Amino acid sequence: MKRALASLTVLCALAGPPAASARVIELGEGATPSAKPSCPASGPTECQAVGRVTGYMGSSGDKKNPFTIPRAGKILAFQIALGNPTAKERAFFTDLYGGPPQVRISVLRAGRTRKTRLTHRLLRQSDRFRVDRYFGSSPTFVFDEPLKVSRGNRIALTVPTWTPSLALGLGRANWWRSSRRKGSCSNVSQRAQQQFVNGSRNYGCTYFTARLTYSVSYVPDPRRTDGRR
Repeated sequence: MKRALASLTVLCALAGPPAASARVIELGEGATPSAKPSCPASGPTECQAVGRVTGYMGSSGDKKNPFTIPRAGKILAFQIALGNPTAKERAFFTDLYGGPPQVRISVLRAGRTRKTRLTHRLLRQSDRFRVDRYFGSSPTFVFDEPLKVSRGNRIALTVPTWTPSLALGLGRANWWRSSRRKGSCSNVSQRAQQQFVNGSRNYGCTYFTARLTYSVSYVPDPRRTDGRR
């Protein structure tokens, strides 16, 4: 996301002195080991896409809760690593999920009790971005309007149709949680994407040894020095 960081720095500089001091943090970037999307199929690794779902990483290798917001601020942009599926693979996923590949970023708030911790309310969401023209690369998308976030919010990837942005064959320290219903985790074509603002869904499925290949550019609000909140 280096290019995004440079672009955002220029934008902050043009905005004037207060914005120029903004510190951009890349959430979800730099996890060890690194990972690449599975498409196209190679040897024993088959091409798998993410479809009709909202999900976020609970652990990315050495990074725990990489998409949990530490302090109120704004999400300015996101980057997504895209595989390069073959024409046959593209046609299969487009037919299965009912359209060309699209993604968007979601801001979630999880329940605060043990009983409700897997229930997530959708607070706000970015526009949709079509990604097939960027296959085989890692494009950065800057939002026209930043997404406000609060401490403890989780930043998820929502996939209205499908995207080749799933890395496979990793250690169990890599796992992501999805908006699919518990007991239906193997039904990857179900319509489970969370897209109704203020609506809630239970995130009933967790997938180990895999990683969603996205990251977000986050700017925390400045800390107040007057003793007030």
